[in-house]
Amino acid sequence: MRFTICDFLVVGHRVVILQTIELIVSCRIDKISSPRIKSIISLASDEMTRSKEVVPDWQQAASNILVAVGNKHINDIMEEILSKFQPGVLPHFFVVQTLANLSDSNVYGMVPFLNAILGTMLPMLSMAKQDNMKWVFSSALCHFSDSILEYLANLDKAPDPTVRKDTFSSEICVAFDILFNNWLQSRESKLRLTVAEAVGSMCHLMASDKLEEQIPKLIPAILSLYKKNTEHYIISKSLCQVLDASVNMGSRVLETQLDSLLFALHQQVSSPVDYSNPPTVKNHNEVLRCFSLLANSFPDRLVIFVLQKLENSNERSRIGSLAVLRHLINSSTSTMESKKLLILASIRQPMADHSNKVKKRVVQVISAMAHHGYLELEGGELLVRFIVQHCALPDTYQMKIGPIDPEEVTNESLRTMCDNTLHLLTTTVGRLADVLWPKLLYYLTPSQYSNATTPLCKSLIVLGSKKKTNKEPSFNIDFTQEGRLSILIYNTDLRLCVFVFAGVSQMNAAFPFNNRGHGAPSLSLLQILSINIHPKTETLWEKEIPVLLSILEGMRGGHYLFRALHLYLIYFICMFVDVLVQLAMGVGLCANSHLEGTLAKLEEFGKSDAFKKSPSIFNLLKERNDVEVEKVKSTLILCYGHVALNAPPEKILNRIDQDILNCISKHFNTKVMLILGQRIQSNLWSVLLQHIESWLSSSQDYERERAVTATAHILAYYLDNLTNMISFHNLGAMLGRLSPRCSDPHPAVRTAAIDCIYTLLFIQLRYEGFSQDYKDEAVDSLLPLKDKLDNPDHSVLYKTCSDLTKVMSKRLPQQQLTTVVFMLFEGLVDSQTNCCRASSVILNTLLKNRGGGLQEMVKPVRLKEPFHCTCVQVRVAVGQTVLILASQHLQTVINTLVNQPLPYDRYLVVMAPYVDKKESMIRGRTTKVATNQPLAMTCGLKELLLNGSSQEPAVSLFPQLFSCLTVRLGASVGVSAPKDSNTKHAANVHVAGLADRSADALRILLARAQLDEVMKRMDEGNAWDAMREPNTHITGVTLLARAMAKHAGPRLPAIVECLCPSLNNIYECQRITVTAFFSELLNHHVVTELILIDVLMNNMMERISDPSCTVRMLAVRGLGNIAVGSPEKVRHPQLLAAMSSGMEERDDPGKLITLEAMSGLSKVLLHLDKKNVHLLVVYIFMKIKPFLESENDEIRCASIHLMGNLSKFGSGEQVFKDQIHSILVSLLLHLADPNPQVVKACKYAMRVCAPVVGSEQITAMFQNHLHDDKSLHYGEFINDLTKYLVRHIYFPGMLNFYHISVIQFFKSNWSEVRAGAAMFIGTSTTLSYFKREILQFTTGGKDKYCIILITTMQLYCMMLLQDPDPVVRVKAAEAMGHFH
Repeated sequence: MRFTICDFLVVGHRVVILQTIELIVSCRIDKISSPRIKSIISLASDEMTRSKEVVPDWQQAASNILVAVGNKHINDIMEEILSKFQPGVLPHFFVVQTLANLSDSNVYGMVPFLNAILGTMLPMLSMAKQDNMKWVFSSALCHFSDSILEYLANLDKAPDPTVRKDTFSSEICVAFDILFNNWLQSRESKLRLTVAEAVGSMCHLMASDKLEEQIPKLIPAILSLYKKNTEHYIISKSLCQVLDASVNMGSRVLETQLDSLLFALHQQVSSPVDYSNPPTVKNHNEVLRCFSLLANSFPDRLVIFVLQKLENSNERSRIGSLAVLRHLINSSTSTMESKKLLILASIRQPMADHSNKVKKRVVQVISAMAHHGYLELEGGELLVRFIVQHCALPDTYQMKIGPIDPEEVTNESLRTMCDNTLHLLTTTVGRLADVLWPKLLYYLTPSQYSNATTPLCKSLIVLGSKKKTNKEPSFNIDFTQEGRLSILIYNTDLRLCVFVFAGVSQMNAAFPFNNRGHGAPSLSLLQILSINIHPKTETLWEKEIPVLLSILEGMRGGHYLFRALHLYLIYFICMFVDVLVQLAMGVGLCANSHLEGTLAKLEEFGKSDAFKKSPSIFNLLKERNDVEVEKVKSTLILCYGHVALNAPPEKILNRIDQDILNCISKHFNTKVMLILGQRIQSNLWSVLLQHIESWLSSSQDYERERAVTATAHILAYYLDNLTNMISFHNLGAMLGRLSPRCSDPHPAVRTAAIDCIYTLLFIQLRYEGFSQDYKDEAVDSLLPLKDKLDNPDHSVLYKTCSDLTKVMSKRLPQQQLTTVVFMLFEGLVDSQTNCCRASSVILNTLLKNRGGGLQEMVKPVRLKEPFHCTCVQVRVAVGQTVLILASQHLQTVINTLVNQPLPYDRYLVVMAPYVDKKESMIRGRTTKVATNQPLAMTCGLKELLLNGSSQEPAVSLFPQLFSCLTVRLGASVGVSAPKDSNTKHAANVHVAGLADRSADALRILLARAQLDEVMKRMDEGNAWDAMREPNTHITGVTLLARAMAKHAGPRLPAIVECLCPSLNNIYECQRITVTAFFSELLNHHVVTELILIDVLMNNMMERISDPSCTVRMLAVRGLGNIAVGSPEKVRHPQLLAAMSSGMEERDDPGKLITLEAMSGLSKVLLHLDKKNVHLLVVYIFMKIKPFLESENDEIRCASIHLMGNLSKFGSGEQVFKDQIHSILVSLLLHLADPNPQVVKACKYAMRVCAPVVGSEQITAMFQNHLHDDKSLHYGEFINDLTKYLVRHIYFPGMLNFYHISVIQFFKSNWSEVRAGAAMFIGTSTTLSYFKREILQFTTGGKDKYCIILITTMQLYCMMLLQDPDPVVRVKAAEAMGHFH
């Protein structure tokens, strides 16, 4: 039985029938008989090869049937297919395609046939001339190779286990030579990629010696494909297969290619990954696999390369390096084992990067490191701290202006990622339990980690619960062995307690829903930690905390507050007597919002009997001794005191006697007073010192002496009687006030001041837990300095102050540092000049040693006020202060300086004088006025670059600075200075002066970057002057781009990346500058070498629709420049259409866009084939014609030149031939054009168009007479050409057409053209040939049309007799004579 499909069925119906058959075969092949199977095979084979032309839908459907049947009946299929795969005959496209698909779907059935198939196929490869046949053969070889490799990898399942790789090696090597040496160089991108894929698969089957021989040529060839193709996945896949084969055979020559491999692969891995575009994701994964393969053979070189790239500050480079590092840690565990410490040390640099994108990659690397034992090593705690720090990130508040970056990583997303990472490390990496527990507790107390409280608590809960459940000894925390924890444990528990108080309306730190809902996790963690805090808390907290948590979920008013208060009163009373003051403060704050309830609770507590067995919760105090009972009483009294302090005045006044004093009197005695005295001791001396403080800077010597001496006595007494260790908050303020007095003009003040500092530092040591007899070498070294203070020499005093500060910086707690700095800033305007200078010395020394932790302090500092000090040395020193802060917190300092009001003080930036109001009025037109912040930034940046120490940062930040200044220069052109907000007058500076500042800053930057050749070329072309003026700005930017392309190529990728966002800026001036820069870059091949061509070309494509005419013109110019810089890219499918659209511009007053479009098209057409232009030839020609008579010489010349370039694509096309004849008269007449360039363009166009005209004599004439460098006798040329036109014209009707065309030139704007028109009419009319042709063409010689035509020409010639130009009148008279 034989199946057939009716011949008359259309292709669409055939496809449906074939698809139905495929579906049936796929589902029911076991139920189909053998004869019917053969009929189906025959039908599918006939349908597949019926048409010699490729009809994809139809033939693919038939091929699919054969593949489906081949899964079960491979022998029958091969019998049919091989009958159409005969030696010496090029097979049908889909025969080869079917063989390829069969090798995929039935590996074990097909591989035994492949040796014979390859033998038949090899001679066919040289017969394949069409790209589609080359493609299908390459695809088949790729599939065959993959099938063979799969077969060899699973020989235990194979029907013939004797098959070996060398069975196919010789045939594969022959095919490899053809594909690699011939087909890989194809112009067709799709074919190149398929060949590359096939070459990669074939490498595994080649003989080792053959592959070794090919590697030095093969790898560079594959790497070069990255520049030629926009699709990189196939290239990376092929490269990976080549590397895999090379590594497996132990290649020796592979190392010689390592440098180029690493460079190319790093560029690829650093490219952005679009996760919505699967090929880019696959490419990224293949590149990472390449790194893994290289790591197995060259681990040392690879790791060093990656770690060196981490040092590069370029964001994209770092992201790529971190991706590689993460992959190597995960995939090459054994190889990386010996590199762990090196990697740990190197990861610190990217950890300090400010980019969230880089930080995201760092977090991923840390996660990988955690799973492989890195965090247990020395330095691993820094990685944990990094995660915790970024769990505490604040929300992103600034509004994003401009296009959204799809890769942007907000603070929120990075914080969430770190939260998840911390949770992952806690729950899945068992080995980290002892690393994280209990050290994560440390991060609960510092305020900078407050936003990380929730994830920290959750992780600690998980860790603690596991250890508690498993009864691990490490669950019990020995705080004496935990370093920082031993000091901070009380604060830790206090913080956890404070988190669950919800009634503090004046202090936002106490709401349980703040900091991402830290209340509930904090309570839960307290429950886990209970046994570690105190044995007696466990039972109570297991009962109370779940109730608090349930209330917290519902959060009903003040109930939560008072239950929490109820619980923690017990907690503090029982365990932490030393923090009773903090508890009392908390109760006082509760009273601010809940006075009635707080007093009621305190009264209830006061009536309880702690010495009787009672159901009250306070029976926990039963076993307490008398001292502890007195402490409880003192705490209650303190609570009442803070209630009175914090409660609303209008509510508390009438409650003082009855509810407060009455209750206090019941518990007041000597012991309680002693305890209270200890509590208020710190506050008392603070009050005393506050009263003395104002006298410390008195202008009278005796007043300063008495104040400092009194302070010394108070501090000494306080130190001798210090028994209660509570927080010491005044250290920073006192040190800041007293340290400048060490250089006081009065010797007694200097001596007393250093005594004060000595005592203050020892008081701090006592609060840190050191004993009373502890001796600190650093602090004790202050005493010998007293002798140096006796020397009145200023230099000695300031040197002593510097030594003093070094000791202070070692002992000063971080939380006090900000206070000291602010006090020292106030000291810069002290009444004593010596103390002002001492303040500056101390300030700078302190900032050098400890300024790294002061980022939050920089912005509030009022940097400008100290410059008003009368002491010049102090102002200079404050300038140094700014530089020190800038070296540590550059971005914050810049933001602060830019926000200073203009004009700047001369010690910050020398500001230009202002333009007076009168000059602005004289100009009498609307001018652009600079805004203060960008102007300030430009001026400030110029001053920074002038500083000799800016060399290194200028080089490292060159791309960003260059881009910023280039854009700023574009925005400054034609802009006037802003008005002074005080005087209301414009700055006295020329309009171009603002551009001068930007240009000068840019010039200084180039010098700092040592780009001498760039500066030389800029000077030679007067580019700096050009860039400053509105009319020549684009020319100047073009010269800058040209110099950078020629002499600073390696810097361009980063510069382009920085400039791209400005193309979408709302300001036209910035878009113009960047587009001009990019446009010129496209004129140079270096952008192709740096793989920038696609980025630049796509940007120019987008700018084609820009609202600015100038931007559109520059974009068109850039697209045209591609033909010069990267001619291989002109075949881009959208390029020709985009440039052609430039000639349709309606909003183009000066026709500049049109001019650029025609000039660019002329360049592009030189590199295109007829098949690329065929469909657009006539369209472009029609767009050109109106511009042939343009009054603009440049446009006229460009249109004629473009028309000539188009002619080579219209050869043999009748439509194009007609178009050439339609403009032939125009070209002929413009041979006399007054502009020499137009004449030259006409000669060129007529030479190249001659073959299209259809006359060999005319072609020879054009070629012989129309030379660019030779003069033309126009009269003789017209006369001879007219003879040829009349004698050899291919149809008579064209003569009339020529004469009609000439008539329009009688009104031409150019006298030379009008004279030429008269000459053409005269010479053609003279010829009897013309008269005879006219009469023959008419009907019986009586056609009125011809008579009217001759009459019209006579009239126009008569009109020319009145022409103002005598030459035209002469030619018109001569023409009139020829009509008779």
